[in-house]
Amino acid sequence: MQKIILTGGGSAGHVTPNLAIIPELQKRGWIVEYIGTHNGIERQLIGDLVPYHPISAGKLRRYFDLQNFIDPFRVIKGVWDAFLILRRSKPKIIFSKGGFVSLPVAAAAKLLGIPVVLHESDFTPGLANKLAVPLAAHLCLTFPETMKYVPKAKATLTGNPIRKSLFNGDPQRARKQFGFDHRKPVILVIGGSLGAVRINQAVRESLPKLLNKYQVVHICGKGNLNPDIKFPGYQQLEYVKQELPDIFALADLVISRAGANALFELLALKKPHILIPLSHQASRGDQVLNARSFAEQGFSLVLEEEQLTADSLIAAVEQLERDKARYLKAMSESKLSDAVSAVVAVIETTAKRKDLT
Repeated sequence: MQKIILTGGGSAGHVTPNLAIIPELQKRGWIVEYIGTHNGIERQLIGDLVPYHPISAGKLRRYFDLQNFIDPFRVIKGVWDAFLILRRSKPKIIFSKGGFVSLPVAAAAKLLGIPVVLHESDFTPGLANKLAVPLAAHLCLTFPETMKYVPKAKATLTGNPIRKSLFNGDPQRARKQFGFDHRKPVILVIGGSLGAVRINQAVRESLPKLLNKYQVVHICGKGNLNPDIKFPGYQQLEYVKQELPDIFALADLVISRAGANALFELLALKKPHILIPLSHQASRGDQVLNARSFAEQGFSLVLEEEQLTADSLIAAVEQLERDKARYLKAMSESKLSDAVSAVVAVIETTAKRKDLT
């Protein structure tokens, strides 16, 4: 059987696409292992699913920090750690989702002649992936506009892999959980954790009008529940895990941030949605670019955070309802809705190409 090692970490966004492709790789006969950090989120999410190899890693920063003088040595140690693991494990190929743990793995793989396939979720490549591009045999991209930032000859537009479990939701189970009326449509609000305050405030201020027509499930982020707000047809949750597929299945409309994983979940599930990207003031601006790309492809209605108020949110919901058929048509015609198969195809093609050299 062929062996593949996956890597990526530092945030959930660098891990969940790996979670999505693991079952498909295993179904096709691949032995899957993982390289991550000792204490990162990747170990929490993946450490019990496949054999896990921890290595040293240093964070790559674009700003001054005293740790910048120490972390290069951690990166060098990480290359050595990864070199020993790869030499012992002998994988046919590496799939890297990015994050600072991935660069030492890509460097070690290059030294050993093992091909690396990189996946970039965001509109512009993150720092680790940007540094790893020369080490990669092939690149998988999420947004068509990203082609201008990388060598086109070794890049394929695949989209972002989404977990198959999200497609197995039961709307009746979620409706029963919340005690919702089956005659009224449901809006799902995914505020997230980072920068959720603005969205939470606008949603709660708009409830008196929204609840006239809709029921609302509001995922407001850890520590952001407001027990004083109690309306029939309104349910607020800090976060969800196994219930998420059911809630997605129940939702008629979605209001969300614009991280790549969220966008491609909405695209794959064909949920009409409003994107409220995290602003340039609170991030490097990738969500703004992600949202702009989806709007230009006809998938999304975008409401900038700077314009977010209760009134503008209600107006956006009304517009989304009017234009819902147009958004559904664009999403249905997209060729990026099965990113798992597209990414695995690139992996297998690259591995075969290595066999021919």
